[in-house]
Amino acid sequence: MRILIDTHTWLWWLMTPERLNQQALALMADRDNTILLSAASALEVVIKYSAGKLELPVPPAEFIPSRMIRDGIDGLALEHRHALQVTHLPLHHRDPFDRVIIAQAQIEGTPILTADRQFAAYDVALIQAG
Repeated sequence: MRILIDTHTWLWWLMTPERLNQQALALMADRDNTILLSAASALEVVIKYSAGKLELPVPPAEFIPSRMIRDGIDGLALEHRHALQVTHLPLHHRDPFDRVIIAQAQIEGTPILTADRQFAAYDVALIQAG
């Protein structure tokens, strides 16, 4: 199964896995699943780190790719079609990174692994993470 992981869910997986439910932990650990991390998530991590809102053991340029490689997580590039899909989303959720992730999931036909309950207002498949 291909699963797009929300930024906070990925960070929980790495730093506070006890916040994730058993289903999320099992899905992340199952190497038969393709876990996707959006380029929008990488951008969100970089911005929060630069603003002092997110602590990491090493800078994002090292942290993100090293953890993705270690855990077998694939990157999902941000394409124009993803960005343009955001124009079709109602403003239930105002976080631009989350809106891009929702748009990507719609275009790619993948569920999102998230604990963000606001995602349920959109026409997108969800897997609750916490």
